[in-house]
Amino acid sequence: MKEYLLKNVRLIDPARKIDQVCDLGVADGKMCDPADLSAPEVIDLTGKVAAPGFIDLHVHLRQPGNNAAETIASGTAAAAAGGFTAVVAMPNTSPAADTPGAIEYLRSIANSKGVVRVLASGCMTKNLAGEEMAPIGGLKSAGVVALTDDGKCIQNSALMRHVMEYAKSFELPIMDHCEEKNMAAGGVMHEGQWSVLLGFKGMSALAEELIVARDIMLARAIDWHVHLQHLSTAESVRMVRDARKRNIKVTAEATPHHIALTDECIKSFDTNYKMNPPLRSEADRQALLKGLADDTITVIATDHAPHTATSKTVEFDYAPFGIIGLETAVPVTLTELVHTGVLTLPQWVAKFTTGPADVLLMKDYDLANGKAADITVIDPELEFTVDKNTFRSQSRNTPFDGKKCKGKAVGTMVDGAWVYREF
Repeated sequence: MKEYLLKNVRLIDPARKIDQVCDLGVADGKMCDPADLSAPEVIDLTGKVAAPGFIDLHVHLRQPGNNAAETIASGTAAAAAGGFTAVVAMPNTSPAADTPGAIEYLRSIANSKGVVRVLASGCMTKNLAGEEMAPIGGLKSAGVVALTDDGKCIQNSALMRHVMEYAKSFELPIMDHCEEKNMAAGGVMHEGQWSVLLGFKGMSALAEELIVARDIMLARAIDWHVHLQHLSTAESVRMVRDARKRNIKVTAEATPHHIALTDECIKSFDTNYKMNPPLRSEADRQALLKGLADDTITVIATDHAPHTATSKTVEFDYAPFGIIGLETAVPVTLTELVHTGVLTLPQWVAKFTTGPADVLLMKDYDLANGKAADITVIDPELEFTVDKNTFRSQSRNTPFDGKKCKGKAVGTMVDGAWVYREF
């Protein structure tokens, strides 16, 4: 394998509390002392930031079942271009990833077609139906890293407790899409001023908050890890903050779109602003920013949800929920969080590295010598305009087309090999 000497790079390695300009060595797919290199390719990264490879905890790759929207090959290419060295694939495919065979299929395609690490999650319930527990032991043996019914939410709290107890016995974290379906039924956007003005049926914040409260109580009772996906309301943030102060094993993520956008955007009737949970109020957005700043929210994840142009080119009521995010997450959050002073650069890096690694119960996620050379390189000062036509994803359903951003992923290395680079 090729050797590399990365010179004059600012290394931000949150797990080791390192933030310094230095040289990095890569040989045989691993990090090494630069003095041990024999004949490396020398790359001057002055002004750039190197960090442990970014992990996206929440990605829909659509294969099998909807290859027109995305495939493992195109989705991982988009991840590489966005600076991610690993993605956690959601199980709401068709068929659902609720059996060891389905997980083995995903992993075999990822090994042959994927350019970044694809970590499989498995269903909590059979066919995501919320009625009968999936074969958790078999899913663990097949290699899943977490359990989730993402896209749906177990409504039966006794069943959710049962699933969490089994998950604990197999040391698998739970990742939950928090939605009380009766509260959300028929809604297409946040219930508030703008839903009234636009005449759309709203989705109450209570739909999320009721399940957030339930999951926190179950995490306390069972003493197991529950990760709350795409948090979106101020009250949800408050409850998570309180739970974490009490050392309850609860973590949470925020998405770039909930960080940057509000329900007012929907006055354009653009279906690329339709997602679930929906864009909320400015007060909710500000609560998310505060939650990120005080480490109540430890993860930024994209909820990358590709849809074909045909499926999104319909009336707002009938369009599917979801947007893509792998190629915009880094620039959007650098622009909205770091360059506005909400987070420092090291705090921001942690949301994509140690934050998700902790959720997955991965210890010592860093770039120490001997570790796998999974590296994300960022140019935090690069100014550009998002152009969806340049995306590697097969889909184009983004609300950020044309957004002027400052900061971008310019290099992605997996196991010592560049899978994306702009230098």
